[in-house]
Amino acid sequence: MEFNIIQILLVGVIGFLGGIDQFSFLESLYRPIVMGPIVGAILGNFDLGLKIGASYELLMIGSMPIGGAQPPNAVLGGIMAVVFAIALNQPNFESALALAVPFGLLGQQAVNIWFTVSAPAMAKADSMAAKGDAKGIERLNIMLMLGIGCLFGILAMIGAGAGQAVGQTLSEAVPAWVWAGLGAAGGMMRFVGFAVLMKVMISGEFWTILIAGFASATLIDKAMGTGAYTLVIVAILGGALAYYDFQINTKIKANAGSAKEDYSDGI
Repeated sequence: MEFNIIQILLVGVIGFLGGIDQFSFLESLYRPIVMGPIVGAILGNFDLGLKIGASYELLMIGSMPIGGAQPPNAVLGGIMAVVFAIALNQPNFESALALAVPFGLLGQQAVNIWFTVSAPAMAKADSMAAKGDAKGIERLNIMLMLGIGCLFGILAMIGAGAGQAVGQTLSEAVPAWVWAGLGAAGGMMRFVGFAVLMKVMISGEFWTILIAGFASATLIDKAMGTGAYTLVIVAILGGALAYYDFQINTKIKANAGSAKEDYSDGI
């Protein structure tokens, strides 16, 4: 599929907004599950953009920046995953996830370079703060936001244009068994990303709840045939139990705090 100049420019706009949101607005608009369907709609395939965005979100969901250490960038990687999926036009769309990972690493390096280049601005901001120049600090922040937005916008446009050409070349030159392997790798990445998140968040006391949730989902699906709605039903049940547990623990803590000690026996 060929992308026209308007589509490439609009992808650049999405990259621009995503770059700003990731480091300034923090409204989660930059997440692949949000940007994927938008980029897909721009490139003419909303459904595929939604599938790719959701899949890439699972891949990135456990990757969090810690201090100056940046994970593969979700903005550029997510955009390129959708670009490759549409440009390749392969039945196994998950192969695009594997191809997009290097662009996520490219975005990671771009962020590191930008942070290095903009580091002297912190000293400038300190100087403005000492003088009480609030307007100057505001202008400096806006300038830095526009800078990283432009960086991501340009990279997204270059990626969309290059991804189109690369996708057409690869779809003709690469044999089917290679695409099958890339598809398997892309499918596996989703589980790896979610496993990373669970490793960080999971606590030993919750394993029984996870097992109960898995068993409930299997039983409900087999017994009731709820299909795609099974997880929604289990999530509602889990939410109700969690809220009940929260109420009980809140009451226990409140009663424990209000209880008065009896020193009548001298102890």
